[in-house]
Amino acid sequence: MSGAAATYPKITVVTPNYNQGDFIEQTIKSVLGQNYPNLEYIIIDGGSTDSSVEVIKRYEQQLAHWVSETDKGMYYAINKGFEHSSGTIMCWINSDDILWEGALHYLASVMGEERGVHWLQGYPTVIDKTGKVLYQRDPVASKHLMYALTFKVNGAFIQQESTFWTRSLWEKAGASLNTSYKLAADFDLWMQFFHHQKLYCSRRSLGAFRKRAGQKSADQNAYKKEAERSVQAHRRSLTFLERLKLYFSNRTEPILWID
Repeated sequence: MSGAAATYPKITVVTPNYNQGDFIEQTIKSVLGQNYPNLEYIIIDGGSTDSSVEVIKRYEQQLAHWVSETDKGMYYAINKGFEHSSGTIMCWINSDDILWEGALHYLASVMGEERGVHWLQGYPTVIDKTGKVLYQRDPVASKHLMYALTFKVNGAFIQQESTFWTRSLWEKAGASLNTSYKLAADFDLWMQFFHHQKLYCSRRSLGAFRKRAGQKSADQNAYKKEAERSVQAHRRSLTFLERLKLYFSNRTEPILWID
């Protein structure tokens, strides 16, 4: 590691991919184009049969690790990627989504053990297949809203593409995504995080979700069912006092903005 890179916390970005040859190069460029000096970028491909591997190979000299082999799906791939990682700040970005310019430098400036910010959500952004911003919305950041199942009504969730966390929090939460969830393992990870740390939010856009045809996440009813299963599982793990506090707490607690 160069002297310059040593002054920056190592940031791990994992990208799972399967047959997203139309979009993965945009994703890769959005990560490598950050020009962040202490980046650990890992791509786990599930044995794509399209142009994905050809695209990945064009950038392999800039990757910390990559592999293309048959696996059991996206969340298995993400776990595999994090098993190869060592960054103190972590995230994953799917192979049709993007990071916004300057996101990693910003994270390095506001996150870390000494700052007390163990996980952070940027301002939620949705783009279309061409990269045009479709809309933004206020972030969802309260665990009380999760336990109250408000997402069943408004469909609003913590945006995975714009959420980042520290390795220490990842390890406290079990250092693994729960692969019994096919769609909502991200939601379940956030519920794990809420047991240990508060979620902070930024008014800055850090990542974007690409809305396109054929996405598994388009099945909102199936996602909501898995999210509700996660909530019920985590509610059962709460102590009696924790349940009382949750019941009587203000479900409209203010967002913890860091800027």
